[in-house]
Amino acid sequence: MEYYKTITARGTAEFKDKGSRFIAIAEPIDSPEAFKVLLAEIKKEHPKANHHCFAWRLGFDGNLFRLSDDGEPSGSAGRPILGQIDSKELINTAVVVVRYFGGTLLGVPGLINAYKTATTLALQVTPILEKPVEAAYKVHCSYPLLNDVMTLLKQSNCSIGAIEQSLFCVVHTGIAKTRQEQVLQRLRDIYGVEVFEDKK
Repeated sequence: MEYYKTITARGTAEFKDKGSRFIAIAEPIDSPEAFKVLLAEIKKEHPKANHHCFAWRLGFDGNLFRLSDDGEPSGSAGRPILGQIDSKELINTAVVVVRYFGGTLLGVPGLINAYKTATTLALQVTPILEKPVEAAYKVHCSYPLLNDVMTLLKQSNCSIGAIEQSLFCVVHTGIAKTRQEQVLQRLRDIYGVEVFEDKK
């Protein structure tokens, strides 16, 4: 797997059925902890909603995901939300659907349709980007070489994480797997630079 699809910004959409309002919020996330913060924020924004149902998927192997019906009948909310994330082959993506009950029961088929439709609408207004899969590295160098290292990483479209500066500098970076060997070779060609896999 050399590329993956994800969303790049928040997208919001609303679907109504028999008086009930379903507000879907799609958001890029990079960890389960980031999702917890997002869910707490949405619950604060919608304290009077009857349900805060959600699904998210993280990582390249597809095994890290969660879903919740939050009091709706089992399988009527979280599963259809996740189904729409998966149909667009998105990862590092979360969708929360907030429901305000309108007084009329929709039944399980109606709920499945409502949660699915709200999610679809939110993902339609959210920018989707194809990104290269990256490998994490730490680049060690002396302070005078930092500028050369940063220039090379930026030219190679590598993502830049934390930069530690003391007696030596350590740059945390993500290098696209499609050009990993080429970038590593160029870094190692700079005398005095060492590169290590970042096992975090």
